[in-house]
Amino acid sequence: MIVHIVAGGPEFYLPNLSEYKEEGDIIWVGVDRGNIHLLNYGFIPDIAVGDFDSITAEEYDLLKEKNINIEKHPPEKDETDMELALTLAFSYNPNRIRIFGATGGRLDHFLGNLFFLINLKERNEHIAFEMIDRKNLIEVKQPGTYKIKRLPDKQYISFIPITKNVENLTLDGFKYPLNNRHIFFGSTLCISNELIYNYGTYSFSKGILLVIRSNDL
Repeated sequence: MIVHIVAGGPEFYLPNLSEYKEEGDIIWVGVDRGNIHLLNYGFIPDIAVGDFDSITAEEYDLLKEKNINIEKHPPEKDETDMELALTLAFSYNPNRIRIFGATGGRLDHFLGNLFFLINLKERNEHIAFEMIDRKNLIEVKQPGTYKIKRLPDKQYISFIPITKNVENLTLDGFKYPLNNRHIFFGSTLCISNELIYNYGTYSFSKGILLVIRSNDL
């Protein structure tokens, strides 16, 4: 089971959501204005969640007209709309959660979503978390060995430690290889690397990494 969450960030930064349509058993969750983004792509959200303070009354009526399952919350609440959406996503027992529309707008929302995602990953190792926009694919990774494929549209790969240290980071098949290197929070050593083959591998034994795949286009 895969859950796709579409938040209300600027539509310009969304990737082509149609590319993620035919992947089998998928639940689409719209978060506030993200529901309008989904409708614009021709998707009917399986469920809409949020306080809906970023859409008009007419747009909200449109969601109701389409008989979408709406989970509406008051604006005065402790959780963000994204937290509510992620909690909902867990109820489907997914093996992967992808988040769209969570970048490119307000920086406080982006950082809040990112760090909440990191905390979730620490408690849910079996779930793959990705945050995707038209220029970036962000993954949260725990210790292990991973095979990575070259993506023509996202040639740059950065490894950013988000814990105090990441130990024994090894990069094979990269332009700038590493062998059992310790890197620390705030390090820029592993920014903007590239694969030299169609596939490479990376591994580390301790810490949490953000793996960010990007392009300049």
